[in-house]
Amino acid sequence: MAKSRQSTVKGWRFFGSYEQTFTPIWPKTCRKRPESFDRGTKPRGQIKPVVAALLASLTAFSFWSCSGKEAAEQNPTMTVQVATVERQPIERTVVADAALYPLRQSAIVPKISAPVSKFYVNRGDHVHAGQLLAELESGDLAAAVTENQGAYQQAQAAYSTAVNADAPQSLQKAQLDLKAAKGTLDAAQKLYENDKSLFTQGAIPRKQLEDSGVAFTQAQNQYDIAEKHLGALEGFGNEDALKAAKGELTAAQGRYDAAQAQLGYAQVRSPIDGVVTDRPLYPGEMAPAGTPLITVMDLSRIVARAHIDQQEAALLKTGDLAILSVRGGDDAIPAKVTLVSPALDPNSTTVEVWAEAPNPHDRLRPGSSAQVTFIAQKVQDALVIPAAAVITASDGSTSVILAGADSKPQQKSVKTGIRQGDLLQITEGLNEGDRVVTQGAYEIAQEDPDVMAKTKLLISAPKSPDEGGDKDSGKDADSDQK
Repeated sequence: MAKSRQSTVKGWRFFGSYEQTFTPIWPKTCRKRPESFDRGTKPRGQIKPVVAALLASLTAFSFWSCSGKEAAEQNPTMTVQVATVERQPIERTVVADAALYPLRQSAIVPKISAPVSKFYVNRGDHVHAGQLLAELESGDLAAAVTENQGAYQQAQAAYSTAVNADAPQSLQKAQLDLKAAKGTLDAAQKLYENDKSLFTQGAIPRKQLEDSGVAFTQAQNQYDIAEKHLGALEGFGNEDALKAAKGELTAAQGRYDAAQAQLGYAQVRSPIDGVVTDRPLYPGEMAPAGTPLITVMDLSRIVARAHIDQQEAALLKTGDLAILSVRGGDDAIPAKVTLVSPALDPNSTTVEVWAEAPNPHDRLRPGSSAQVTFIAQKVQDALVIPAAAVITASDGSTSVILAGADSKPQQKSVKTGIRQGDLLQITEGLNEGDRVVTQGAYEIAQEDPDVMAKTKLLISAPKSPDEGGDKDSGKDADSDQK
């Protein structure tokens, strides 16, 4: 008969030999025991040593898990970090990289091809609109002006001669005939009116009145014929001559003005106020066709041009405020939106937005890069919490975990508004001074409601950059818990 031995495995013990049966003694903390083991009974069969060891291990693991779960359910705690709901201004911003451009720019290309005679400015010089910048060689142009000036003066003399010339003989005769017809008409009219008055008084017979009436009608017809004849002569001869002289004078004046304009193009003047930023040639050189001779930029104000996603660009409008930051610069420069392009860029499918800013002392240089923060919306008095405290469900609803005065968590639905960096506006659901869980909120939200109701929050202060180690965190947690 095999020797009997007693074994103890992690809180329970059994008696028996390796070839006999055994009776396990279950820990009191486990409320359920396997149905095959009933107190006061023994399982039938022989137990091998390996099987006995395996059963001992399983029984020990069951005891450990059962007792641990019961202890956790009795007093669950979770270490979290919280933030207080504060009331402060918040802004909806759109941040984008931009390139800087001058407010105005003029790349001056000469209208004539000629070598440069003289430059009056250098790079970096400030100029004003209308200022003479350079002169081109213009000897041939000056000669052309003189020639066309003489032709113009000749045309003026010819026109004056045509206007003041004597009328032809036929024209003079027509004028005399009209004058004689006018005298005859006036005499016949006066005689007819006199006879009409005498006839009314009965002093003359009717035949005499009729004769004077016929003479008046004939004089009227003669006058009309003479007037028409004179008008025909004047329209046929003198008017055509005057038109020819006038046309020649106009053509000569046009050629003279064109020659003066060509001579004026030899003087290159600035169309805007600004700074000379480029002058690639030297005196004696001739600029190729289409190549700027001098470039002038207005640097009094600078324009930042950014390409923004169309959804973000829909939030912006002309007049919105912006902040311009140049890489390597410490100052934030206030700007204002001056253009939101109505069309998309066909290459990048983005919207170009311009922000204009002052440029005192020409500190900002066109062509450099900058970062523009567009302020699309601003709320002066908003309830704000860290964005990490907001839990977004699969259906899009949002909620937070409130830390009550009794250190108990409570999940509450909220509505959000503007987001600025790590801060988020709460429009509904919270009050100023409420405490929300920022670290650990997601884990708490995954718990069952009954477990959440039993959970106690252990509030830990966030670490500062110069704090380190779990030891300091434990001290902060203990102090907050007290």
